[in-house]
Amino acid sequence: MEFKDLQDAVVKNGESYGQRYNIKIDEDFALLKLYEEVGEFSQALLIHKGKCRPEKFESQEKSKEHLGQEMADVLGLLMMNAHLLEIDLEENLKKKWINREK
Repeated sequence: MEFKDLQDAVVKNGESYGQRYNIKIDEDFALLKLYEEVGEFSQALLIHKGKCRPEKFESQEKSKEHLGQEMADVLGLLMMNAHLLEIDLEENLKKKWINREK
């Protein structure tokens, strides 16, 4: 799947979520959800590293799976934010991370 196709599918899913729960998916919502998901990713990383209360401990396998899910949430919300702000995320990734002049 190409990046644009992946982003389109993520955006479609986000819009469906908004319709299902009667939530306006706008720039404010997308930014606040991104913050929420970054917090959940941080929590998952702390659990994965064993830097949490004992009752939150998970096996390495389960914590790594949870960590991947939270990373996917962060990436999905970044894609949604890019869509709402009309930013070509793929092009910016190429410029900033791949084709960057040394």
